Amino acid sequence: MPECEYTGDEIPETGGKLLVLNSGERLYFKSSKEQKNWEKNRGHEYADK
Repeated sequence: MPECEYTGDEIPETGGKLLVLNSGERLYFKSSKEQKNWEKNRGHEYADK
């Protein structure tokens, strides 16, 4: 299963978004929210539990 480029979480086969760049590279995201944050170069912080 692919991992989200922004959060690093695994994405189920039937979910998420696939972004294909002009270079042919495939980027997977859990949702459009993660894709937009990745495009804006926002950092992702993991919460301490």
